[in-house]
This record gives sequence, structure tokens and C-alpha cells, in this order.
Amino acid sequence: MELTQSYSFPDETSQPLIQAENVTLQYGQKTAFANVSIGIDAGEIFALVGPSGCGKTSFLSCLNRLTDLIPHCRVKGRIRIGNLEVLDAKIDAIALRRKVGMIFQKPNPFPLSIWKNLELPLREHGIRHREQIDAIVETTLKDVGLWDEVKDRLHTSALALSGGQQQRLCIARALGLQPEVILLDEPCSALDPISSGVVEDLITRLRGRYTLLIVTHNLAQAKRIADRAALFWVQDGIGQLIESGNAAQIFESPQHPLTVAYVTGVRG
Repeated sequence: MELTQSYSFPDETSQPLIQAENVTLQYGQKTAFANVSIGIDAGEIFALVGPSGCGKTSFLSCLNRLTDLIPHCRVKGRIRIGNLEVLDAKIDAIALRRKVGMIFQKPNPFPLSIWKNLELPLREHGIRHREQIDAIVETTLKDVGLWDEVKDRLHTSALALSGGQQQRLCIARALGLQPEVILLDEPCSALDPISSGVVEDLITRLRGRYTLLIVTHNLAQAKRIADRAALFWVQDGIGQLIESGNAAQIFESPQHPLTVAYVTGVRG
């Protein structure tokens, strides 16, 4: 069973688009998190919160098989995206990552021009006509609010952009491949408050068009932008999913004592 360019996720929202069942991740003998079961609906913004080291980023890495790149890393359980079994050994992980893009904590543009940053992944995935590439470059830069800022310097280095502009360029680079899911690992933590606000506004504008999972330590940000949220915690040295639900419920009337302690600042 391979994920190919023609694969499309279902439009139905009666069941979660992403369903994780009893997922456990181990790095060698170290268990990062264990027995995580959670569902994420199509088109929503889902926030993963919790202290450092509790498995949030590791969980994201399972969803697009970046864990394959880590020696001695093992993932157990089941992850389904649409009707796709993500952990099936026959899945084409490169094609999967086209559909499930990832934005990292620190902006990581290629040391190339702005235009080349967007062209390169398109060509790698078989899009080679210059007119089509030009159209995608313009559309994605407009989607992230960068077009007016960079349209006159597309062939200058992306590294000359500000941190916030670089992060938006990285998001545009992911959007160019027409993903269904976007994973964001603390995408604002390396940015100044103004740039962080711009990226946060961009994320909210993408709601509905994409399914977005965001790891953030900024509880105020999670409360502002998330439709639903989940708290991860470390218990007995292993990351655990403690509570998940509607964001308003998680932040205003949590049920688990650890969630109460975390969102009120007593712990974490």
C-alpha cells in the first residue's frame, strides 16, 4: 500500500481525520511516551501543550514518519490519517510528508534565493513547468502574506529575510506541496512578539483549509487559536496524554488535577 500523488483524504468529518490508537515511541531503551490515543478532526487547529520532555514533539514526528530517520527509534500502535495506515511499512514516507508537512521551531530556509526555496521542493515532487511553478510561488507567498514584501527580490537570499519572514517562507514552502495536514513545532518560540503575532494570525487564517497540529508552550497562544487541545505530562519518566478536549474546556474548566495545576500555573 503506497501513498501516491493521487491520494486524497476524505471530506467527511464524521470521524477524526487523524486517529492515533495506543501509540508508544521508544528511542532505544528510553520510552518517550506511551499509549497515546487521540483524534484530530479535519480542518481544526489542535494544540498540544505540556512541559518540556513530555513527548509532544515526538508525537508530531510519528505522524509524518520523521521517526524513520532516527536510529533505534520504534513506534508501536496505530496511526490512521484518512484511510491511510501511517505505520504500514509499505507506505512511501516521502509521499506521506508531502501530505503531512512540518514547520519547525527555528525557521529553516534553504541557503538559496526566496524563489529557489519554493521551486526546489516542487521540482523534487515532479512539478517542472516554469509557468506552473511561478503560479504556485505567487499564490503561496500571497497565502502567507509575503508577496507584497518580497515580490521585487525573489532572487535574493532567503537568509536575508527577518526571522518572522523566514518562518512564513517555510510555511509557504509547505503549502506549495498542497498538504492536508500541517504540523507546527513551536513555530513562534524563536520569534519576537510582533513576528510571533503575524505567524499566529497566519495560522488562524489557515483554519478550515488545512488540519493543523501545533505544539506550543505559550498557553495564552493555545487558548487564542486552538479549537481543541491536549495536555501531555511525564509520569514515572514516561510521557503520557493526560487530558484532551475542547480548548475552552481544557483552559477554563479542566477535569484532571494535573491539567488544573498546569493551566493555572501551579505546576509546569
